[in-house]
Amino acid sequence: MKELNLPGTQSTPTVTGNWDAGLLSISGDSYPENSFEMFGDIIAWVEGYLADSDHPLRVDLRIVYMNTSSVRAMLDIFDLLEEAHQQGRDVTVNWYYDPRNERVVSLADEFKEDCSFTFNIAPEKAA
Repeated sequence: MKELNLPGTQSTPTVTGNWDAGLLSISGDSYPENSFEMFGDIIAWVEGYLADSDHPLRVDLRIVYMNTSSVRAMLDIFDLLEEAHQQGRDVTVNWYYDPRNERVVSLADEFKEDCSFTFNIAPEKAA
């Protein structure tokens, strides 16, 4: 699975994985009925990329809201990134947020606390 394209819905984020660019992008709300099913493809893509490529991996997040099961799945992704980083891989997370949504900043800060890889939290620039 080299490329990943999951169109967003009202309750699921838009997800794209660009293997050649080493980029995973997730944007939108995340409160799917079955987060294990939805995030399973994302986790499989990250695992595959980390196993089959030695290039850096960048994860760009523009998440507005996450339910508890989505948070758990995201923790699984960050655990994979942390393990890869501990083995010398170059991994980076960029979490962009709407400056009017302070709850997302708090959530991103909580995730960042457990990560030793580069984890940037920045306001989304207005269009």
